[in-house]
Amino acid sequence: MKKYIYSAVVTIALATLSTSCEKELDVQPTNAVAESYLYDNVDNVETVINGTWRYMMDTYFTYANPGYGAILRTSDAMGNDVALTTKYGFRDAYAFNELHDFTKTRVTGFWTLLYKVINNANNVIAKVDAAKGSEAKKKQLKGQALALRANSYLTLATYYQFTYLKDPNAKAVPIYTTPTDENTKGNPKATVAQVYEQIVKDLIEAETLLNGYSRSAKYKIDASVVKGLLARTYLALGRWDDAAQKAVEARAGYTLMSAEDYYKGFNDLNNDEWIWGHGQRPDQSVASYNFHFLDVSSASSYYYSFMADPYFKNLFDTNDIRSKLFFWDNLPGREGFLRYEKFKFRADQTGDIVLMRASEMYLIEAEAYAESGKLDKAVETLNALRTVRKAQLFDLTGKTKEDVVNAILIERRKELWGEGFALADILRKQRSVERKLYKDETGKDVQVTITLPDGSQKTVTAKGHRVVKFADGTNFIPNSKYYIFAIPQNEVRDNPNLNN
Repeated sequence: MKKYIYSAVVTIALATLSTSCEKELDVQPTNAVAESYLYDNVDNVETVINGTWRYMMDTYFTYANPGYGAILRTSDAMGNDVALTTKYGFRDAYAFNELHDFTKTRVTGFWTLLYKVINNANNVIAKVDAAKGSEAKKKQLKGQALALRANSYLTLATYYQFTYLKDPNAKAVPIYTTPTDENTKGNPKATVAQVYEQIVKDLIEAETLLNGYSRSAKYKIDASVVKGLLARTYLALGRWDDAAQKAVEARAGYTLMSAEDYYKGFNDLNNDEWIWGHGQRPDQSVASYNFHFLDVSSASSYYYSFMADPYFKNLFDTNDIRSKLFFWDNLPGREGFLRYEKFKFRADQTGDIVLMRASEMYLIEAEAYAESGKLDKAVETLNALRTVRKAQLFDLTGKTKEDVVNAILIERRKELWGEGFALADILRKQRSVERKLYKDETGKDVQVTITLPDGSQKTVTAKGHRVVKFADGTNFIPNSKYYIFAIPQNEVRDNPNLNN
């Protein structure tokens, strides 16, 4: 078992809650603290939970890997609708020459992050019952640890093997449910079915333990977050009725945001629609580095690399509030790229990270209804979202189940752009990446007119995708090896049981 992955929780900087009544977490290194002390009472155990959360969201492996958000950015970079520039960050993932290579830094970073979160959660689950403190607090902490573990395994199940509905018996990743250290013998890969069985078990127990818990901030996992994770899980398993039910329960009490809020930059944890996210402030802002890639309009954004594919713009009708976010870039060195100005830094150069929204739950519910043949309910749910976004409503007349499912998947692309679902959906639905060069009907480059900062106009070549095949020159296909994240070289080398 490799020490750098499975080290004890005391090797990670832990956190204590800020005395502020608003948010967030203040970090104090506690490497020298005895492990027995960490689990002596519920207040200390909560520092482990908070420290694990901070580790998950705010750990740099490189500047291009700012915590868990880097996994979400990678998913979108490998999808259909982000036309990545050649700027630093995710250009290798976009070109499909990184995540399948077990020697890459990002590959090691993702694996390390997910399994350290799992191990910290395992420590809490194993030890919180013996801690001093109220039973209610113990339930809360165990429930949150179970949910963190489940989220990590759900991420692993999503990206490290093909979808459950393709082959539930395919070998995926090892499962650990008890604390490990550098002396622990590595486990073999479990099947996709076994990983999902563990995820469902953890989330069901977490839901029970967190019933009645009222959180103080949206980074804290409560029952609504667990229900949302269950909705995602059941959708992946093809348990359509369960997915729809949990999606409805997860979004209860959360309203779809207004157009005014949609234009504010997707940077505020207090948005009424956000179910789960990670808050930032100037002195705790590592995760905000994600905005240097996502924010393509602020002058302070370093890389502004997540440009939109011009064909993505064509998915929106002109009345859709989201269509107003497109803008042909007019700055030197960037002319002709298509901005999608969804994400923006706040004035203090921070931005909260969105992890779950009510709109996603509407779309899970709609897809689950459609897949189970309840087309009327699917369209009703889809149109509830489209109504708020002022988009053209879907007309079921003459449409098939396939038509409805496809419309919902397109709506997921439109609504969840930049939030980390692109490759996950491609894998889950066994689809192919779809990209093409932006050309006119004669095969020539498309020309667009931009307004320069001085007010004059200029005609430039519109820029879209620059990578439209896999790294080996072959065409994009469903269920490609290039979509699957590799297990890192060190784990393959140091875990002799991995492929047993």
